[in-house]
Amino acid sequence: MFLQQLGWNDFFTKQLFDGIPGRVASSNREHFLIWTEDGEIEASVSGRLRHSSSEWPCVGDWVVLRETAPVIDRVLDRKTKLSRKQPGKQVREQVLAANVDVLFIVSGLDRDYNPRRIERYLVLARESGARTVILLNKADLAEELALNLDRILCETGRLAPGAPVLALSALSGDGLQALPTFLAPGETAALIGSSGVGKSTILNRLLGQERQRTHVVRAADDRGRHTTTSRELFVMPGGWLLMDLPGLRELQLWADPEQVDGSFGDIQELARHCRFRDCTHTREPGCAVQSAELDSGHLANYRKLQRELAYLDRKSDVRVEREERSRWKAIERALRRHPKRGA
Repeated sequence: MFLQQLGWNDFFTKQLFDGIPGRVASSNREHFLIWTEDGEIEASVSGRLRHSSSEWPCVGDWVVLRETAPVIDRVLDRKTKLSRKQPGKQVREQVLAANVDVLFIVSGLDRDYNPRRIERYLVLARESGARTVILLNKADLAEELALNLDRILCETGRLAPGAPVLALSALSGDGLQALPTFLAPGETAALIGSSGVGKSTILNRLLGQERQRTHVVRAADDRGRHTTTSRELFVMPGGWLLMDLPGLRELQLWADPEQVDGSFGDIQELARHCRFRDCTHTREPGCAVQSAELDSGHLANYRKLQRELAYLDRKSDVRVEREERSRWKAIERALRRHPKRGA
Protein backbone atom coordinates (compact mmCIF):
# COMPACT_ATOMS: atom_id res chain seq x y z
CA MET A 1 0.00 0.00 0.00
CA PHE A 2 1.19 3.51 -0.74
CA LEU A 3 0.50 5.72 2.25
CA GLN A 4 -0.73 8.59 0.05
CA GLN A 5 -3.54 6.33 -1.20
CA LEU A 6 -4.65 5.92 2.41
CA GLY A 7 -4.70 9.67 3.14
CA TRP A 8 -1.11 10.35 4.21
CA ASN A 9 0.04 13.91 3.49
CA ASP A 10 2.43 16.65 4.70
CA PHE A 11 0.32 17.29 7.82
CA PHE A 12 1.29 13.84 9.11
CA THR A 13 4.80 13.74 7.60
CA LYS A 14 5.84 16.71 9.78
CA GLN A 15 4.92 14.71 12.90
CA LEU A 16 6.91 11.58 12.05
CA PHE A 17 10.37 11.35 13.65
CA ASP A 18 10.89 7.60 13.95
CA GLY A 19 8.98 4.33 13.76
CA ILE A 20 6.60 2.96 11.13
CA PRO A 21 3.56 5.02 10.14
CA GLY A 22 0.23 3.30 9.61
CA ARG A 23 -3.50 3.96 9.59
CA VAL A 24 -6.01 2.28 11.89
CA ALA A 25 -8.39 0.36 9.60
CA SER A 26 -10.40 -1.37 12.34
CA SER A 27 -10.30 -1.95 16.07
CA ASN A 28 -11.58 -4.54 18.50
CA ARG A 29 -11.12 -3.32 22.07
CA GLU A 30 -7.33 -3.29 22.44
CA HIS A 31 -6.48 -5.00 19.16
CA PHE A 32 -6.03 -2.93 16.01
CA LEU A 33 -5.66 -3.68 12.32
CA ILE A 34 -3.13 -1.21 10.89
CA TRP A 35 -2.56 -0.48 7.21
CA THR A 36 1.12 0.20 6.48
CA GLU A 37 3.26 0.48 3.37
CA ASP A 38 4.17 -3.20 3.81
CA GLY A 39 0.60 -4.41 4.25
CA GLU A 40 -1.77 -5.12 7.14
CA ILE A 41 -0.42 -5.51 10.67
CA GLU A 42 -2.30 -6.58 13.81
CA ALA A 43 -1.07 -4.42 16.67
CA SER A 44 -1.66 -3.57 20.31
CA VAL A 45 -0.92 -0.36 22.23
CA SER A 46 2.23 0.24 24.25
CA GLY A 47 2.14 0.48 28.04
CA ARG A 48 3.28 4.09 27.88
CA LEU A 49 0.45 5.04 25.52
CA ARG A 50 -2.04 3.15 27.64
CA HIS A 51 -1.12 4.95 30.86
CA SER A 52 0.12 8.37 29.81
CA SER A 53 -1.97 9.50 26.86
CA SER A 54 -5.60 10.49 26.45
CA GLU A 55 -5.37 9.90 22.69
CA TRP A 56 -6.55 6.30 22.48
CA PRO A 57 -6.34 5.11 18.84
CA CYS A 58 -9.57 5.03 16.88
CA VAL A 59 -10.45 4.08 13.31
CA GLY A 60 -9.04 6.61 10.86
CA ASP A 61 -6.11 7.57 13.09
CA TRP A 62 -2.54 7.67 11.84
CA VAL A 63 -0.26 5.97 14.37
CA VAL A 64 3.44 5.18 14.80
CA LEU A 65 4.46 1.54 15.25
CA ARG A 66 7.70 0.28 16.73
CA GLU A 67 10.16 -1.00 14.17
CA THR A 68 10.89 -4.05 16.33
CA ALA A 69 7.34 -5.12 17.29
CA PRO A 70 3.67 -4.65 16.25
CA VAL A 71 3.06 -2.12 19.01
CA ILE A 72 1.50 1.36 18.70
CA ASP A 73 3.69 3.91 20.45
CA ARG A 74 2.04 7.15 19.38
CA VAL A 75 -1.11 8.61 17.81
CA LEU A 76 -0.41 11.48 15.41
CA ASP A 77 -2.36 14.72 15.69
CA ARG A 78 -5.71 14.54 13.91
CA LYS A 79 -6.78 16.82 11.07
CA THR A 80 -10.43 16.29 11.95
CA LYS A 81 -12.18 14.50 14.80
CA LEU A 82 -15.76 13.27 15.04
CA SER A 83 -16.79 13.17 18.70
CA ARG A 84 -19.80 12.93 20.98
CA LYS A 85 -20.23 13.02 24.74
CA GLN A 86 -19.72 9.53 26.11
CA PRO A 87 -23.12 7.94 26.87
CA GLY A 88 -24.03 7.99 30.55
CA LYS A 89 -23.35 10.46 33.34
CA GLN A 90 -19.58 10.82 32.87
CA VAL A 91 -18.52 14.09 31.24
CA ARG A 92 -16.03 12.63 28.79
CA GLU A 93 -15.38 12.80 25.08
CA GLN A 94 -15.87 9.71 22.91
CA VAL A 95 -14.04 9.95 19.58
CA LEU A 96 -16.05 8.10 16.93
CA ALA A 97 -13.69 8.60 13.97
CA ALA A 98 -10.56 10.52 13.02
CA ASN A 99 -9.25 12.26 9.90
CA VAL A 100 -12.60 12.25 8.07
CA ASP A 101 -12.77 14.65 5.12
CA VAL A 102 -16.48 14.27 4.27
CA LEU A 103 -19.28 13.32 6.64
CA PHE A 104 -22.32 11.77 4.96
CA ILE A 105 -25.29 12.37 7.27
CA VAL A 106 -27.83 9.68 6.34
CA SER A 107 -31.54 9.97 7.08
CA GLY A 108 -34.29 7.65 5.88
CA LEU A 109 -37.31 9.16 4.15
CA ASP A 110 -39.54 6.78 6.09
CA ARG A 111 -40.42 7.59 9.70
CA ASP A 112 -36.73 8.15 10.49
CA TYR A 113 -36.72 11.58 8.83
CA ASN A 114 -36.45 14.19 11.57
CA PRO A 115 -35.21 17.75 10.87
CA ARG A 116 -34.37 18.27 14.54
CA ARG A 117 -32.08 15.23 14.55
CA ILE A 118 -30.42 16.43 11.35
CA GLU A 119 -29.73 19.78 13.03
CA ARG A 120 -28.01 17.93 15.86
CA TYR A 121 -25.84 16.00 13.40
CA LEU A 122 -24.95 19.27 11.67
CA VAL A 123 -23.57 20.71 14.93
CA LEU A 124 -21.50 17.54 15.40
CA ALA A 125 -20.23 17.78 11.81
CA ARG A 126 -19.33 21.46 12.15
CA GLU A 127 -17.33 20.74 15.29
CA SER A 128 -15.50 17.87 13.57
CA GLY A 129 -14.10 20.02 10.76
CA ALA A 130 -15.31 17.66 8.02
CA ARG A 131 -17.25 18.74 4.94
CA THR A 132 -20.93 17.82 5.16
CA VAL A 133 -23.25 16.08 2.69
CA ILE A 134 -26.82 15.11 3.66
CA LEU A 135 -28.19 11.89 2.14
CA LEU A 136 -31.94 11.27 2.19
CA ASN A 137 -32.18 7.53 1.58
CA LYS A 138 -35.19 5.41 0.58
CA ALA A 139 -36.38 7.86 -2.07
CA ASP A 140 -38.02 4.84 -3.73
CA LEU A 141 -40.66 4.97 -0.96
CA ALA A 142 -41.67 8.58 -1.69
CA GLU A 143 -44.68 7.67 -3.85
CA GLU A 144 -45.80 4.85 -1.56
CA LEU A 145 -45.66 7.14 1.51
CA ALA A 146 -47.17 10.11 -0.38
CA LEU A 147 -44.11 12.27 0.31
CA ASN A 148 -43.51 15.60 -1.37
CA LEU A 149 -39.85 14.95 -2.14
CA ASP A 150 -39.15 18.41 -3.57
CA ARG A 151 -40.53 20.06 -0.42
CA ILE A 152 -38.44 17.81 1.85
CA LEU A 153 -35.28 18.52 -0.15
CA CYS A 154 -35.95 22.26 0.08
CA GLU A 155 -36.68 22.07 3.83
CA THR A 156 -33.53 20.06 4.48
CA GLY A 157 -31.45 22.44 2.38
CA ARG A 158 -32.57 25.35 4.56
CA LEU A 159 -31.15 23.54 7.60
CA ALA A 160 -27.65 23.49 6.11
CA PRO A 161 -27.08 26.29 3.58
CA GLY A 162 -24.17 25.38 1.32
CA ALA A 163 -24.23 21.66 2.16
CA PRO A 164 -25.33 19.36 -0.69
CA VAL A 165 -28.59 17.46 -0.06
CA LEU A 166 -29.19 14.33 -2.15
CA ALA A 167 -32.19 12.03 -2.44
CA LEU A 168 -31.17 8.46 -3.25
CA SER A 169 -32.16 4.84 -2.99
CA ALA A 170 -29.56 2.42 -1.67
CA LEU A 171 -31.92 -0.44 -2.53
CA SER A 172 -32.03 0.36 -6.26
CA GLY A 173 -28.72 2.24 -6.44
CA ASP A 174 -30.33 5.42 -7.78
CA GLY A 175 -28.34 8.54 -6.83
CA LEU A 176 -25.33 6.70 -5.42
CA GLN A 177 -23.17 7.60 -8.40
CA ALA A 178 -22.94 11.17 -7.07
CA LEU A 179 -21.21 10.25 -3.80
CA PRO A 180 -17.66 9.69 -5.16
CA THR A 181 -17.74 13.16 -6.77
CA PHE A 182 -17.42 14.75 -3.33
CA LEU A 183 -14.02 13.16 -2.65
CA ALA A 184 -10.57 13.08 -4.18
CA PRO A 185 -8.44 9.91 -4.21
CA GLY A 186 -6.99 9.32 -0.75
CA GLU A 187 -9.74 11.27 1.02
CA THR A 188 -11.94 9.65 3.67
CA ALA A 189 -15.70 9.78 4.14
CA ALA A 190 -17.86 8.42 6.96
CA LEU A 191 -21.52 7.41 7.03
CA ILE A 192 -23.40 8.47 10.15
CA GLY A 193 -27.06 8.12 11.10
CA SER A 194 -29.57 6.05 13.02
CA SER A 195 -29.87 2.28 12.74
CA GLY A 196 -31.96 1.20 9.79
CA VAL A 197 -31.36 4.22 7.55
CA GLY A 198 -29.40 2.11 5.06
CA LYS A 199 -25.75 3.00 5.74
CA SER A 200 -24.51 -0.56 5.28
CA THR A 201 -26.58 -1.00 2.12
CA ILE A 202 -25.04 2.19 0.71
CA LEU A 203 -21.54 0.89 1.48
CA ASN A 204 -22.24 -2.51 -0.09
CA ARG A 205 -23.65 -0.87 -3.22
CA LEU A 206 -20.62 1.40 -3.61
CA LEU A 207 -18.23 -1.52 -3.08
CA GLY A 208 -20.13 -3.74 -5.49
CA GLN A 209 -20.15 -6.60 -2.99
CA GLU A 210 -21.75 -7.59 0.33
CA ARG A 211 -19.21 -6.63 2.97
CA GLN A 212 -21.55 -5.39 5.70
CA ARG A 213 -24.57 -7.32 6.99
CA THR A 214 -27.97 -5.66 6.55
CA HIS A 215 -31.40 -6.22 8.11
CA VAL A 216 -34.90 -5.13 7.12
CA VAL A 217 -36.28 -2.46 9.47
CA ARG A 218 -39.19 -3.28 11.76
CA ALA A 219 -42.55 -2.59 10.14
CA ALA A 220 -44.01 -1.35 13.44
CA ASP A 221 -41.80 1.71 13.79
CA ASP A 222 -39.39 1.73 10.82
CA ARG A 223 -36.44 1.30 13.17
CA GLY A 224 -33.46 -0.93 12.46
CA ARG A 225 -31.23 -3.18 14.49
CA HIS A 226 -27.53 -2.50 14.95
CA THR A 227 -26.20 -4.56 12.05
CA THR A 228 -22.91 -2.60 12.08
CA THR A 229 -21.32 -3.01 15.50
CA SER A 230 -17.79 -1.78 14.82
CA ARG A 231 -16.04 0.94 12.86
CA GLU A 232 -14.03 -0.10 9.83
CA LEU A 233 -12.37 1.57 6.87
CA PHE A 234 -12.95 0.36 3.32
CA VAL A 235 -10.99 1.32 0.20
CA MET A 236 -13.50 2.22 -2.50
CA PRO A 237 -13.12 1.50 -6.25
CA GLY A 238 -12.43 5.18 -7.00
CA GLY A 239 -9.43 5.31 -4.65
CA TRP A 240 -11.17 7.05 -1.73
CA LEU A 241 -11.99 5.54 1.65
CA LEU A 242 -15.32 5.04 3.42
CA MET A 243 -16.15 4.30 7.03
CA ASP A 244 -19.47 2.83 8.15
CA LEU A 245 -20.25 3.93 11.71
CA PRO A 246 -22.67 1.96 13.91
CA GLY A 247 -26.12 3.48 14.31
CA LEU A 248 -26.29 5.91 17.21
CA ARG A 249 -29.08 5.44 19.73
CA GLU A 250 -27.84 8.40 21.73
CA LEU A 251 -26.14 11.49 20.31
CA GLN A 252 -25.13 13.88 23.05
CA LEU A 253 -23.02 16.63 21.58
CA TRP A 254 -19.39 17.31 22.45
CA ALA A 255 -18.73 20.71 20.93
CA ASP A 256 -17.99 24.35 21.58
CA PRO A 257 -21.26 26.22 22.33
CA GLU A 258 -20.40 28.60 19.47
CA GLN A 259 -20.90 25.72 17.01
CA VAL A 260 -24.65 25.90 17.64
CA ASP A 261 -24.68 29.53 16.48
CA GLY A 262 -22.66 28.61 13.40
CA SER A 263 -25.06 25.79 12.54
CA PHE A 264 -28.15 28.01 12.86
CA GLY A 265 -27.02 30.78 10.52
CA ASP A 266 -30.55 32.08 9.90
CA ILE A 267 -31.06 32.76 13.61
CA GLN A 268 -27.66 34.40 13.92
CA GLU A 269 -28.40 36.70 10.99
CA LEU A 270 -31.66 37.78 12.61
CA ALA A 271 -29.95 38.18 16.00
CA ARG A 272 -27.77 40.96 14.56
CA HIS A 273 -30.91 43.13 14.48
CA CYS A 274 -32.04 42.47 18.06
CA ARG A 275 -32.29 45.54 20.33
CA PHE A 276 -29.99 43.98 22.94
CA ARG A 277 -26.64 42.37 22.20
CA ASP A 278 -27.12 39.72 24.88
CA CYS A 279 -30.66 38.90 23.73
CA THR A 280 -31.67 35.33 24.59
CA HIS A 281 -34.52 35.40 22.03
CA THR A 282 -37.11 34.47 24.64
CA ARG A 283 -38.96 37.44 26.18
CA GLU A 284 -36.84 40.50 25.41
CA PRO A 285 -38.51 43.47 23.69
CA GLY A 286 -37.19 44.31 20.26
CA CYS A 287 -36.09 40.69 19.55
CA ALA A 288 -35.76 40.23 15.79
CA VAL A 289 -35.70 36.43 16.13
CA GLN A 290 -39.09 36.26 17.84
CA SER A 291 -40.55 38.78 15.40
CA ALA A 292 -39.46 36.71 12.40
CA GLU A 293 -41.99 33.95 13.16
CA LEU A 294 -39.53 31.13 12.56
CA ASP A 295 -40.59 27.51 12.63
CA SER A 296 -41.28 26.85 16.31
CA GLY A 297 -39.50 23.48 16.29
CA HIS A 298 -36.40 24.99 14.65
CA LEU A 299 -36.16 27.77 17.26
CA ALA A 300 -36.91 25.42 20.17
CA ASN A 301 -34.17 23.04 19.02
CA TYR A 302 -31.70 25.94 18.78
CA ARG A 303 -32.43 26.87 22.39
CA LYS A 304 -32.26 23.24 23.49
CA LEU A 305 -28.84 22.64 21.90
CA GLN A 306 -27.55 25.90 23.35
CA ARG A 307 -28.62 24.85 26.87
CA GLU A 308 -27.16 21.37 26.39
CA LEU A 309 -23.72 22.63 25.36
CA ALA A 310 -23.68 25.40 27.98
CA TYR A 311 -24.36 22.78 30.65
CA LEU A 312 -21.67 20.51 29.22
CA ASP A 313 -19.23 23.43 29.18
CA ARG A 314 -19.91 24.17 32.86
CA LYS A 315 -19.60 20.51 33.86
CA SER A 316 -16.35 20.16 31.91
CA ASP A 317 -14.86 23.18 33.69
CA VAL A 318 -15.85 21.76 37.07
CA ARG A 319 -14.36 18.38 36.20
CA VAL A 320 -11.07 19.88 34.97
CA GLU A 321 -10.81 22.04 38.09
CA ARG A 322 -11.47 19.03 40.34
CA GLU A 323 -8.88 16.89 38.54
CA GLU A 324 -6.29 19.71 38.77
CA ARG A 325 -6.89 20.08 42.54
CA SER A 326 -6.55 16.32 43.00
CA ARG A 327 -3.30 16.31 41.04
CA TRP A 328 -1.73 19.05 43.16
CA LYS A 329 -2.90 17.39 46.38
CA ALA A 330 -1.17 14.18 45.26
CA ILE A 331 2.03 16.13 44.53
CA GLU A 332 1.90 17.79 47.95
CA ARG A 333 1.41 14.43 49.70
CA ALA A 334 4.34 12.97 47.78
CA LEU A 335 6.57 15.91 48.78
CA ARG A 336 5.62 15.51 52.44
CA ARG A 337 6.47 11.82 52.32
CA HIS A 338 9.75 12.36 50.45
CA PRO A 339 11.13 15.83 51.32
CA LYS A 340 14.24 16.92 49.48
CA ARG A 341 17.43 16.35 51.42
CA GLY A 342 19.04 19.47 52.76
CA ALA A 343 15.82 21.44 52.42
